[in-house]
Amino acid sequence: MAYMGQNYGATDQRTVPDVGFSPTELYSLTENITTNIYAINASWKSMERAAKHIGTNRDTRELRDQVQVTQKATNNVVTQTSRDIARIAVLMKRGDKEQKLQIEKLTTDFKDALRRYSDMQQSVLQKMKRHVLQDIDFDNYRFESDEDEDEQIAFAKQDQLRRNEQRALEFEQGILLEREDLIQKLEGDILDVNQIMRELGALVNQQGGSIDTIENSIENVHGNVGLGAQELSRASSYQNKYRKKVFFVLILAIIVVIILIVILVTKYS
Repeated sequence: MAYMGQNYGATDQRTVPDVGFSPTELYSLTENITTNIYAINASWKSMERAAKHIGTNRDTRELRDQVQVTQKATNNVVTQTSRDIARIAVLMKRGDKEQKLQIEKLTTDFKDALRRYSDMQQSVLQKMKRHVLQDIDFDNYRFESDEDEDEQIAFAKQDQLRRNEQRALEFEQGILLEREDLIQKLEGDILDVNQIMRELGALVNQQGGSIDTIENSIENVHGNVGLGAQELSRASSYQNKYRKKVFFVLILAIIVVIILIVILVTKYS
């Protein structure tokens, strides 16, 4: 069973604004993702070494504490990497084919590293549950009564023995509670890989839908521009024809006026 109490690996798209393509930011994100993938793989190797020691004479409290430290640090790396991939998916709307292939490979490498690390997380946790540390030595709290000692000394020793055993029991219970708390913390740090993959998949689909919407909008704009150009061409043609008609009418009017003037001058001369 996987746990996601602290929302490790969340890729909330609302935190990834589209502010335009930036080659510098793209390069920086690519470097960060690559480095983080190496870090996740290194954590996987560290957890693998720990798994080999759990249940052996090299199994210690320090080893198990280090497992928890490794989990928390790696979970933070996974969270940041998920956000970087979400951001880079936005930038890739304006990237070229080569850049998109590069990011696709990084995303695949991240998913592979994450699955491998998550499987090791589960394996280590199960081994810890099966093998409880046995570092309580009750022999340190017991001693045998000497049958030759008098009753008072024997009673005192028996009372001391009960006290020692009670303290040992309380100490053991405290240790067990502490270890149970550690197991619960480790369970809380287990990554829900399926959830992360679903979020990344949803992000990719959303970005793909955004790209399709933008492309459709561009096509609509091109179509509208084409229609507008046709209308302007028709209006220009109509305006030219109108100007020609006005010009012809004006010329005709001038000719008529000239003829009238000639007639009048001839008549009264």
